[in-house]
Amino acid sequence: MTEQQKPKGIIWLASYPKSGNTWTRNFLHNLINVMSEDDAPAQDINRMNAMSTWEIAAAAYESLLGRSVTECTREEIAAVRHSVQQQMADSADGLAFVKTHHALVMDRKLPTINFDVTAGAIYIVRNPLDVAISFSHHMGASIDDAITQMATEGLETPVAEKAVYEVYGSWSQHVESWTRKPHRTIYVMRYEDMLASPEDTFGGLARHLLLQPDDRQLGKAIELSSFEILRDQELEKGFSEKPKAAETFFRAGRQGQWKDELTAAQVDRIVADHRGQMQRFGYVPLAD
Repeated sequence: MTEQQKPKGIIWLASYPKSGNTWTRNFLHNLINVMSEDDAPAQDINRMNAMSTWEIAAAAYESLLGRSVTECTREEIAAVRHSVQQQMADSADGLAFVKTHHALVMDRKLPTINFDVTAGAIYIVRNPLDVAISFSHHMGASIDDAITQMATEGLETPVAEKAVYEVYGSWSQHVESWTRKPHRTIYVMRYEDMLASPEDTFGGLARHLLLQPDDRQLGKAIELSSFEILRDQELEKGFSEKPKAAETFFRAGRQGQWKDELTAAQVDRIVADHRGQMQRFGYVPLAD
């Protein structure tokens, strides 16, 4: 393939927070290494940025704004977002894998995503009943507070010293924005299928990206990306993306924990807030 034929642009690794984004990034990191080196060890979770980056890192915005992002208005940040994404696409040798928790919405009259430099996306969705528990630990807040945030239309994160804000929206708003219209360049996968049928789900992801791992390579990459390995690495080395409020980033890594940890009132509240999107993905409890 000539340089001119080489695919270019951003592949977005998109999800609502605590839905499997980091797991997916780690799998791709391991798969690419396994395909290039038979005996590749599990890749250090703190080196994932060698293969993928995050769209909200403050430094990229500050180089265009000329000052700290904490001194800028959200309008100023939104105005340069597409240029930041353009630079990410231009600096990559081929496709650029970029993590985002943005909903696919308009922000201050501009799309959160620069479609001119977008080659495709991977979208991961997870049962909001389980997301609420993981999100509460992630924020260091109560489950009720997490449920409230997940139901807040247009929700945005703060601007911090190392990161600009992200536009989450509500859980339903986020999921609908990325999945309402099936598109050949967007690969949608459920967190629950990643757990229950990893070969099919991650194999489909590899094919979507035009990668051709053999069965051994795919199985090895899945094995090296297991939740147990990720958690052990965090315990041993720490994880640079762990929020200060969270005790650990990799906490449980399973489905159905809501059955043990949510009250009936909390379950009812989440279902009432998100019934439409939950029905689409098979998440409404059968007893409901």
